[in-house]
Amino acid sequence: MNTRTEHDMLGEMQIPSDRYFGAQTLRAVKNFYISGTPMSSQPKLIQALATVKQATAMANLEMGLLESKNAEAIIQAAEEIIQGSLHEHFPVDMIQGGAGTSANMNINEVVCNRALEILGHQKGEYEYLHPLNHVNLSQSTNDVVPTAMKIAIIWLSEDLIAAMVALRDALFAKAEEFKSVIKMGRTQLQDAVPMTLGQEFRAFGVSINEDIQNLRETVKLCYLINIGATAIGTAINTVPGYIESVCRHLSQVSGLKLSNAIDLVESTSDAGTFVSVSSALKRMAIRLTKLCNDLRLLSSGPQAGLGDIQLPPMQPGSSIMPGKVNPVIPEVVNQIGFQVMGNDLVITMAAAAGQLQLNAFLPIILYNICDSIKLLQRGCLTLKEKCIDGITANIEKCAQDVHRSAGLLTALTPVIGYEAAATIAKKVQHSNKTAYELLQESGLLTAQEIETLLSPEHLINPQAQEKTKK
Repeated sequence: MNTRTEHDMLGEMQIPSDRYFGAQTLRAVKNFYISGTPMSSQPKLIQALATVKQATAMANLEMGLLESKNAEAIIQAAEEIIQGSLHEHFPVDMIQGGAGTSANMNINEVVCNRALEILGHQKGEYEYLHPLNHVNLSQSTNDVVPTAMKIAIIWLSEDLIAAMVALRDALFAKAEEFKSVIKMGRTQLQDAVPMTLGQEFRAFGVSINEDIQNLRETVKLCYLINIGATAIGTAINTVPGYIESVCRHLSQVSGLKLSNAIDLVESTSDAGTFVSVSSALKRMAIRLTKLCNDLRLLSSGPQAGLGDIQLPPMQPGSSIMPGKVNPVIPEVVNQIGFQVMGNDLVITMAAAAGQLQLNAFLPIILYNICDSIKLLQRGCLTLKEKCIDGITANIEKCAQDVHRSAGLLTALTPVIGYEAAATIAKKVQHSNKTAYELLQESGLLTAQEIETLLSPEHLINPQAQEKTKK
């Protein structure tokens, strides 16, 4: 294997000649084989890092700190990475020590070596263009990495929100399809009062919509960045006007309306934005978990369970029980929910562990946020396409359950009183007759009154019925 010799402060390293990274990246690869998940698995992160390097080169050129030819080479190299090239040259593990220094050096070295080629030089000829002196000029890991993290989160959240919208719309479509299906509502797993299956699915959709709005609002925190803060927020090694310039250029190249944080020292030391984002993701995970729990319950049986709905069969469910089909899609999304909740705990602990002017644990925060977003996005689409779209209602069984249930009597308590209704309810539990039949036998109401009070319209929306009478 052909190699080139590079060095850092710890000594020389032999770098494969065809690799665009350098000594510090290779050293990090050797130090951090932890998760087995390289930076190259997160293209949005690499693009965000390249976007930061492009904007800083533009600002340094504007400030007169970079020669035009060097700045243009850096800008072109960064653009190639933004467009998807060279991502395989980011082998550093997502979980790394050093607050993200290895990630920053990886992008510095790749941009530098590609820029050297653009200038007509060979990789590693750093006397012409240097990863730190030029590509990292006016920067620190401590402002580059948090800024790139926020940009990546904004971009990743767009894909997640699109998946959430698709799931929400599928639930609303089912709500419309099932709007006339009468069924029993249940509280604490016991019969409560009648409702429609459409109302139940609409509630599912509304809850997802609330999470969409919550995530959109929370992600707005990521538009406040600390680029230009350098090491601890004091902007050491920058010139007057640089902070405003780099933020302006970064907004332009990213297409995002970014702003400088109000206090750069606070922004550099605090991971609160990432905690808020993770909390919004956890909230979504909780909602999805509840939704999938309900889908599994509502489809249970199919002969000896609730059986209100049927989920589309996806695969045989047992190696011993013939014909068994399991609710595998809700089950896998349940597990996504568990994982995202666990990720949130890790992020909480990592954010709390920050000390003084920096949080050294941004890599594990980023790793888990990226994981949560990816899992939720795939989970929403999987649930929508392989479960929600194919759900059907057991219309007859739902109607039979309503007529058998003592919960039907709740609608009559304003007319016959609580005690009379409770007496009939007790008889329902100890006889083979339905509440409807026992009510007819009681003589408390005429047949017409029973028909009116127990009509689907009155059961699911009695207020609308009262308005109609008026």
